[in-house]
Amino acid sequence: MNASLNTATLAPATPSAQPRIVSGQRLPTAYALKQQLPLPTRLAVQVQADRQAVRGILHGHDPRLLVIAGPCSLHDPQAALDYAKRLSALARETADQLLIVMRAYVEKPRTTVGWKGLAYDPHLDGSDDMLTGLALSRELMLGILATGLPLATELLQPMAAGYFDDLLAWAAVGARTTESQIHREMASGLALPVGFKNGTDGSTGVACDAIRSAAHGHRHFGLDAHGHPAIVCTQGNPDGHLVLRGGHRGPNYDPASVAAARAQLQKAGILPRMVVDCSHANSGKDPLRQPAVLREVLALRRQGECSVVGIMLESNLFEGCQAVGPNLRYGVSITDGCLGWEATEAVLREAANSEQRRVCD
Repeated sequence: MNASLNTATLAPATPSAQPRIVSGQRLPTAYALKQQLPLPTRLAVQVQADRQAVRGILHGHDPRLLVIAGPCSLHDPQAALDYAKRLSALARETADQLLIVMRAYVEKPRTTVGWKGLAYDPHLDGSDDMLTGLALSRELMLGILATGLPLATELLQPMAAGYFDDLLAWAAVGARTTESQIHREMASGLALPVGFKNGTDGSTGVACDAIRSAAHGHRHFGLDAHGHPAIVCTQGNPDGHLVLRGGHRGPNYDPASVAAARAQLQKAGILPRMVVDCSHANSGKDPLRQPAVLREVLALRRQGECSVVGIMLESNLFEGCQAVGPNLRYGVSITDGCLGWEATEAVLREAANSEQRRVCD
């Protein structure tokens, strides 16, 4: 007897069985956006010099303190450029003691939901006009570079990295993505220093693994320069390093925690160089405590702890934060709370004076 298919026994297709992706607007390739908003030659030379300066600090050739300061996220280009001009003037004044790099964060990780950054939602209205967001973000970064400042950002979405990677002197991989193989592969192909944050629990083992992984070459799925799917071959990044940002159990920039992290890095065969994030768990999520954290880091360096080579500050024109909505206050963060400009300027001048008194072999 011929077997027949009893269609009556088949369950009808249900909505849950259908793809849950709705096709959206096509975006330009990273190559196309770079052609549309090119990096001028003089700024390309500046970026290469900035990267070398950061490397000099990481590898112990430059005794200055690396300072990565700026808004938690950029949402208002006018305010961002206002901040950049002030920071650039301060950077020139303190250049003998500090290498100041501006945070230019256009992507923000969300624990659940929320505003994802200028690259995603430049109109702050949930319209997710990423076509405009990518162009506006790159244009703003070029404007900040033109003030003379080096740039830093967190590379959250690997597909977005190619739109900005030529502009950056330093990049971070966050606490929630340091363990990601995709981010480690991405970092291994970047021609700039990358800081890997410790895990959200405060432990540094995952970050050490990430630094070692990124230092090796990889072959992985990715996009070529023209945006086509390709086998990407990377050479490895020798400039990965640890960023201490605290954890669920509290801060991890105290002398014992720094010594433990240094020993772990050395055991893993990694150059013991660390950046301390003065915000997040290290400040108990209180932005106004950041100067106190920085002072303790400066004291560590004066006492001879040369493995701590940099710090991060979340800083804006005005302190605090505000919810996204109508009638936003100028120069106030719409993500994490920030230190205001006056307090930022004061504590960085204090840092420059402290570094003048420091001797480190």
